[in-house]
Amino acid sequence: MALRGFVGQLRSTVSQTRMIMYSSGLYAELRELTGLDPGWRGVGGLRLATTPERVEELRRQASSATTYGLDMALLGPAETLERLPLLNVADVRLAGWLPGDGWLEPARLAAALAAGAERLGVRIVTGTKVTGIAVEGGRVRGVMTPAGPIAAEVVVNAAGAAAGHVARLAGVELPIVPIKHQYVVTEPLPGGGSTDAVPTVRDPDRIVYFRGADDTALLVGGYVREPALWRPESSAPLDAPRTLFEPDLATFAESWANARHRVPAPRELEMARVVHGPEAFTPDGEFLLGETPVAGLWVAAGFCVHGLAAAGGVGKVMAEWIAGGTPEYDVSTMDVRRFGAYSASRRWASARALDGYSRYYDVIYPGQEWATARPLRRSAVWPRLAGLGAALGEKAGWERANWFESNAALTPQAQRPKGWAGRHWSPAIAGEVAATASAAGLFDQSSFAKLDVRGPGALGLLQHLCANDVDRPVGGMTYTQMLNARGGIEADVTVTRLADAHFRVVTSTASGVRDADWIRKHAAGADALVDDVTGAHGCLCLWGPRARDILQPLTDTPLDFPFMRAERLFVGPVPVLAQRVTFVGELGWELYAPTEYVLTLWDLLLEAGGGAGLRPGGYRAIDSMRLEKGYRVWGSDLTTDTDPFAAGLGPFVRLDKPFLGRDALLAARAAGPPPRRLRCLVLDDPGTVCLGGEPVRINGVPAGRVTSGGFGYRVGASIAFAYLPGDVPAGTPVDVSVFDRWVPGVVRQDPLYDPDMTRIRV
Repeated sequence: MALRGFVGQLRSTVSQTRMIMYSSGLYAELRELTGLDPGWRGVGGLRLATTPERVEELRRQASSATTYGLDMALLGPAETLERLPLLNVADVRLAGWLPGDGWLEPARLAAALAAGAERLGVRIVTGTKVTGIAVEGGRVRGVMTPAGPIAAEVVVNAAGAAAGHVARLAGVELPIVPIKHQYVVTEPLPGGGSTDAVPTVRDPDRIVYFRGADDTALLVGGYVREPALWRPESSAPLDAPRTLFEPDLATFAESWANARHRVPAPRELEMARVVHGPEAFTPDGEFLLGETPVAGLWVAAGFCVHGLAAAGGVGKVMAEWIAGGTPEYDVSTMDVRRFGAYSASRRWASARALDGYSRYYDVIYPGQEWATARPLRRSAVWPRLAGLGAALGEKAGWERANWFESNAALTPQAQRPKGWAGRHWSPAIAGEVAATASAAGLFDQSSFAKLDVRGPGALGLLQHLCANDVDRPVGGMTYTQMLNARGGIEADVTVTRLADAHFRVVTSTASGVRDADWIRKHAAGADALVDDVTGAHGCLCLWGPRARDILQPLTDTPLDFPFMRAERLFVGPVPVLAQRVTFVGELGWELYAPTEYVLTLWDLLLEAGGGAGLRPGGYRAIDSMRLEKGYRVWGSDLTTDTDPFAAGLGPFVRLDKPFLGRDALLAARAAGPPPRRLRCLVLDDPGTVCLGGEPVRINGVPAGRVTSGGFGYRVGASIAFAYLPGDVPAGTPVDVSVFDRWVPGVVRQDPLYDPDMTRIRV
């Protein structure tokens, strides 16, 4: 179904945009490389906005485009009409013009790519059905065909909408959801003029898109609010090269009517042909790339209608990943390991994918939560959340409190941030920060992934993987990163030594599967086992200046052990591993208990702390406070292509011991200081809050892009982080483009809150 061939370069992440930009460049070069026409039509692309909300989205996209090096212009209705006189622009408020966009003729592209591959020695066998995948000892050994087996140590499943079916041949379940999608090709337009130069057009408010086709016609497609699944297990998806369904014109009627509104010319035209086939979607609308649980079996599928646009970049990423262990781009948001075991449920995956498809062209605001397939994973304190007015979010299937509306009255003066940042917000967030700073907050972090590494080789394995030194006495804690061979950050974790040969690695909620796989892949021959014990242990975090006053009366163990130290103790009758660490910059402990005790622990703490001002808190308050403390977040501030010195994490790197990535760091340091460093920015306007992706300039020159941002309630400032040139000093004025409006700010030394850590170490 990628046969519609659209290539739109601007995507929601840096890496996807870079991949599609790479594809566009490759497609433009294929003619020279192969002598064949790859079918690339660089006609440019228009994105229309007909509502105020869509105008805001378009302005935000225009800001983001500059950080990707994309040329994007914003056009008024008259300028839009000049670009494409066919359009009805009566209701168009604004349009985005991307001259690098275009479309492809799929058959020509496939022929050109195949020709290039064959010149490099690749043998392509067509018309051959895969009947099975040979697996032995957890590793792929080849594929089965009617002509006989083909031995292979590496198999890439790029079967599109049938990728789930192919994976099941090897006993693997992938969250690939085939959804039926339609487009039509019109009769020739009146007058017989060529449509070859017609730009691609996306009209998301009318959930329709179109481009030129067949020299004188248009290709028109659209999304529907009630999509339908294709279930390949009920048919034979690999029996034919293409699976197509009978046209469903009743379902397509809204798209066709909207297209006729936008382009008046087809109002008297008929549909020359209808293409109705399956398109591969995923539960979160992102690509599905990487190695599956069967070693050597890789997947490159789930492109959510962007298969042709991304194919060149996906090929680059997959080749680098398979051959070298890590790709050049950060593909964590596309990594198959981002999903947990629950994603093997076809009901769960289908519910999510159908919801995502139905809202494909909707404006999705930061903080907006999925509503389908919930609740799934619930911590032990779930029964108490509704009574406290929890505003629930979801991460990796876990229900988590973003804030508790019962805390809104604590700070009635809190000002709602401007624009999108204020859409999913409550004064309760400010109230929870205030309570934590003045008394204490109680936060449920049970969803954070917990990995036990144990065995005679556990220490050696973790010393090899961790940039910091984890060889500490029993009870010692280490904050560290795990790096790849290039020195990029693969994981951001804490490691606690529970016994001589037993360590607990704690990582973020969405990183558990990925980080466990990273450790296991390097554990071969290490005489160590890696177990995910996330569900076995809950974690309640008690943070704030009165945390000791609240906790000490509940335990017989003196709470005088130092920062970054763990002790086993009892809180009332509850056995607890108390880790003195914080992610908010206040005194406190992470209290780990077996899951069956966690609700009792929650009730004990809230009852004991009520008179001291203890309040339950959510993740939005945590994020505000971690920004004030300069604590980095993996996936935004830290990625696989940023090294710890550039990220300001040099104090947590021990170059005097060997570890994976050390050689790359030493080579980089020998070349001089980091060319770019993660810096803290404070905007002059406290009501303007960055959401991530905003461009930053210094003296009018582009200098970087925001990795994360938010409002710091303790310091009363709008805070953002961005990688800037390494020699930029604190105090340097900057401008940040927020929804295409330049807002002044300044580079500040971080952390902004309690830089001497006196509140933590008291």
